[in-house]
Amino acid sequence: MNFVPQIIPDLIIIEPNFYGDDRGYFSEIYREDLLSECIGSEVKFIQDNESMSTKGVLRGLHYQLPPFSQSKLLRVVEGKILDLVVDIRRSSPTFGKHVALELSSENMKQLFIPCGFAHGFLVLSERAKINYKVDNYYMPEYDRGIAFNDPKLNIDWPFPLEKLQLSKKDKLHPNLYDSVDLLE
Repeated sequence: MNFVPQIIPDLIIIEPNFYGDDRGYFSEIYREDLLSECIGSEVKFIQDNESMSTKGVLRGLHYQLPPFSQSKLLRVVEGKILDLVVDIRRSSPTFGKHVALELSSENMKQLFIPCGFAHGFLVLSERAKINYKVDNYYMPEYDRGIAFNDPKLNIDWPFPLEKLQLSKKDKLHPNLYDSVDLLE
């Protein structure tokens, strides 16, 4: 496995090794010991989630407040997405910065997202299925989000904003600098 820090170093792309022949392939997609060594601490994932969405669906940008903040390990098992992560740690030198990555079932890259980031994705293929591990349970009363179209974030979404499909909840999130519940 290759672990590739991103522009915001706490975000890590994981590139699994593949061994294939005419029958197919084999790959280790998760190794707790190697991830822990890479990030310098142990992450105990306690739940696996799966999401399926169609082209143009944007989910996010979501996060949970402490003590229920979540680290995530995300991978696309079908299709292609633009994955987007925003640093919402007020004390971070990269506060308000974002990283956008294309993840797909073809490139098989995974993304490790530690606590302290808002996360979302836009489906680029006709449909996409995403699996992700989390290290804390979902708690609705601690669930928050920031606006996907916050002009200060300067996110270059590859679809016209009026064509994006969002939940009612995701349409109502405040801008980053208007959010009162950010992380320190």
